[in-house]
Amino acid sequence: MKKSIMKASNFLLVLMLGISTVTFAGNEDRVGSAGASHLLINPWARGSAIGDAGVANMNGLEATFTNIAGLAFTDKTQIKFNYSNWMGSAGIGLNSAGFAQRLSESSVISVSVQSLSYGDIPITTVANPEGNIGFFSPRANVFNVGYAKKFSSSISGGINFKVISENISNLKASGIAIDAGIRYVTGEKDQVKFGITLKNIGPVMRYKGDGLSQQVSYVSTGFIASLEQRSATYELPSLLSIGGSYDFIFSDESKLNLALAFTANSFSKDQFRLGLDYGMISENMAFNLRAGYVYENGIITAENRSNALIGPTAGFSIDALVGKAKSALGLEYCARFAGVFGIIHTMGLTISLK
Repeated sequence: MKKSIMKASNFLLVLMLGISTVTFAGNEDRVGSAGASHLLINPWARGSAIGDAGVANMNGLEATFTNIAGLAFTDKTQIKFNYSNWMGSAGIGLNSAGFAQRLSESSVISVSVQSLSYGDIPITTVANPEGNIGFFSPRANVFNVGYAKKFSSSISGGINFKVISENISNLKASGIAIDAGIRYVTGEKDQVKFGITLKNIGPVMRYKGDGLSQQVSYVSTGFIASLEQRSATYELPSLLSIGGSYDFIFSDESKLNLALAFTANSFSKDQFRLGLDYGMISENMAFNLRAGYVYENGIITAENRSNALIGPTAGFSIDALVGKAKSALGLEYCARFAGVFGIIHTMGLTISLK
């Protein structure tokens, strides 16, 4: 046990030294100025429950958000469905589904989609401020295709391609982006992991559509013309995350994973992330209890907070292990706390075939 504590202490020291060399890119003056902010929402429950700290240790489809390099650790086939009531009582729903398939001993491909629905919003105009003329339903979608490969027993990498679409009534915007990541694994039992990922890199987006057109009547001639306005462009919320994790292995049936990560954001404050994942496994079942915390400057007090999420996260998962290969059928849950918006509940189903 003392040996494990010493190794963990050395691991934390190396990670903190690494984080201290990262350039802090966070700029709170740019908060809210990026587009496609839904790209910053983790749609999966297990990674969200540890505060998105799993840059170095999340595997399978969960890794398509935190660090695509972890996709390389998919067993054989994985299917995943998750739902979140985003911003608690705000009436916003986030539906997610994914599929991952091992192509060879070293490579895995994935396809996933996220759809954020803002619900039905009444249409109002200057002439009809009370509405009663219909509804519009804003929606934001992301379609992902990921690929990851183990280059050796220690190093894996991956890339994720994204197609982004947004619509608000009669306005639409679309774009593309990529994520890329690397993971390094070491230790006698692969208990030490480091990861780095660069996310949401792509060209600017712009809204287009009939909503930018306006009819103008010239009184002198009676002529009616249609004028189209041009919307401003907006950048994607790019970020860099670096992290590490260490497994405290108590026995063949139980272990505790400690994960730390730092995120340098281009359009918001930098964030420090801490995650804990305690797992127990038996012949027919696996159970994991998770907790996390995300810290950024000013998050403690409501007056200085620029994020709806207030820091703490928690969750669990239960996997039934079936067959000789121990394929898993799992249920997962995560709670993220959003202050006045209440609790964001994320729940889902994961099927992992070996």
